[in-house]
Amino acid sequence: MDLSQVHVGVHRRKRKKRVGRGIGSGHGKTSTRGHKGQKSRAGTNKPHPLSEGGQMPMIRRVPKRGFSNATWRREYAIINVGDLERAFQDGDTVDLEALRQKRLVDGQYDGLRVLGDGELRKRLVVKAHHFSATAKAKIEAQGGTCEVLPGPKPVPRNKMRPRQPRYLS
Repeated sequence: MDLSQVHVGVHRRKRKKRVGRGIGSGHGKTSTRGHKGQKSRAGTNKPHPLSEGGQMPMIRRVPKRGFSNATWRREYAIINVGDLERAFQDGDTVDLEALRQKRLVDGQYDGLRVLGDGELRKRLVVKAHHFSATAKAKIEAQGGTCEVLPGPKPVPRNKMRPRQPRYLS
């Protein structure tokens, strides 16, 4: 091979395929889509990850029963008093925002639960949605306070009166 042959047959700027520009272009009439079928139509998104051809789809084959409360489940950040001992100074206020700043909690949560694992030797003001009995006892034994925050508001009921049944007379 010599240097005059290195770039022969190598095109740096390949031209785009222009389909649907008449029979003289070589890509006219069916525009490289073939004849008929779903892939020849406009708006198809095949192959689709959930498509199984003519086979019964998996979502319809799998039996569906039971109940999931994932829609209404509340996720709580859980912290132990031993973690509060290591991260906070005497007299600090502990809430969900303070825990995020100290990187003890990350992510989205509906509330904060304080549990009693570990020892506590500092006086802290702890604001949470729930305290275990041992956590509350350990915080208050050091002269700290436990403030229970209110939970999320309940979903309002439909206050319209139910319709009176109509009896045929």
